Amino acid sequence: MAHDFVPVGHGIDPLRPRTWREAADDAADAPFATRAEGAGNRAVPEEPDRFRTCFERDLDRIQHSRPFRRLAGKCQVFIAPDDDHLRTRLTHAIEVCQVAVSIARPVGLNVALTAAAATGHDCGHGPAGHASEGALSPFVEGGYHHAVFGADIVLAPLNLCAETLDAVRNHSWNRPTPATPEGEVVAWADRIAYVCHDFEDAVGAGIVDPGDLPPQVAEVLGATRRAQLHSLITAMVETIAETGGVALRHHEAAALDAFRAFNYERIYLRPESVEQADRAARLITSLAAWYVEHPAEIGPAETALVPGSPAAVAAAVRHVSGMTDRFVARTAVERLGWHTDALPRFA
Repeated sequence: MAHDFVPVGHGIDPLRPRTWREAADDAADAPFATRAEGAGNRAVPEEPDRFRTCFERDLDRIQHSRPFRRLAGKCQVFIAPDDDHLRTRLTHAIEVCQVAVSIARPVGLNVALTAAAATGHDCGHGPAGHASEGALSPFVEGGYHHAVFGADIVLAPLNLCAETLDAVRNHSWNRPTPATPEGEVVAWADRIAYVCHDFEDAVGAGIVDPGDLPPQVAEVLGATRRAQLHSLITAMVETIAETGGVALRHHEAAALDAFRAFNYERIYLRPESVEQADRAARLITSLAAWYVEHPAEIGPAETALVPGSPAAVAAAVRHVSGMTDRFVARTAVERLGWHTDALPRFA
């Protein structure tokens, strides 16, 4: 059914352009929230969009990008899962965004910045989960870190705002504290989301039982992912409202730490996981080394690169890190002669 769009009153523009919404957000958001202004602080200056704030443009660019789409083929915990219901890096990013926005909105933070950073936070991840970081580190000065690589290399062509890139670059807990409260929320949301959903996936895969959770976790946060997310999000919102700082209350923070430690012991570092992660790392290292010596095989843009040169190394890392799990496995068979039985199955 069609509806006529009638102006509110004589001479009043019914549209809500960017400048109107920037002013509305400025009035409604908390004093410590990050403000959107014009085209934003970008490496390459741009003209402001008529309707979208600078952070909304960032979110759109990330969602429409190839690196974001490729996350659908990159595992969260399980490599090449046989169960279609297990998380991928893409569904993880979506869940992190949901958690982060659920925290940011009620405390008056910039929702668009939060959503953009959360959506793009893992775009620097290579295939086979965290196994790729150690595998690619020998080829990168200072080591390969998915957060840094994602902000500085993978997402750089999108010309995102400095605040969005900072939140992506520093979302990991072994990185400096993000420069914005929205970035801090994303860092917390990442940990909250993966701790809860990785346990749920491990239960579905038969690795752990629902009743295996430590009593401290179940009593404080609940026994289901829904209850756990509700407890943690609520605690963060209340803590921010009470203190003005992005943090968790003591009991919930301790329970989350215990939950994460349990996951490491029973899921991430179980012998089968370590064995398969090592196998994946060897595959990725070998494939990157092959492309360093055969850069012309990457694509037309790399045909002029000198094998073994720094430029060839950088191109090899970009190429291999962008591969999905299926593609890296298929390429190892085709380029390196790996037998399919030697391919990793679980991380």
